[in-house]
Amino acid sequence: MIESNLDFYRPIVEQIVERWAVGKPPLPTTGKPSGYYRLTNYLLNYLVEHDAFPTGIHQMPEGLDAQQQVEPSFPVDFNVVIGETRLPKISVNKGEKL
Repeated sequence: MIESNLDFYRPIVEQIVERWAVGKPPLPTTGKPSGYYRLTNYLLNYLVEHDAFPTGIHQMPEGLDAQQQVEPSFPVDFNVVIGETRLPKISVNKGEKL
């Protein structure tokens, strides 16, 4: 069940995180900005647990880069990052995701 929820939420999370990444310098090792994967994982896990977007400011956890150097935590204002994005709907009648 959790894996299917991850698959269900993944496309919307990728859209949100890609918008967040615009204008941030990419790391040479990943081509993504620092914190990209931490934000992706945080948002996916939050959605699976709560079936709702987070609101307000949340502190992302510290992470490790490719050289095992600590990357600092950073705040994310989900009211700004999510904006007007809506969660995908789930069909209650058939239990199928739309």
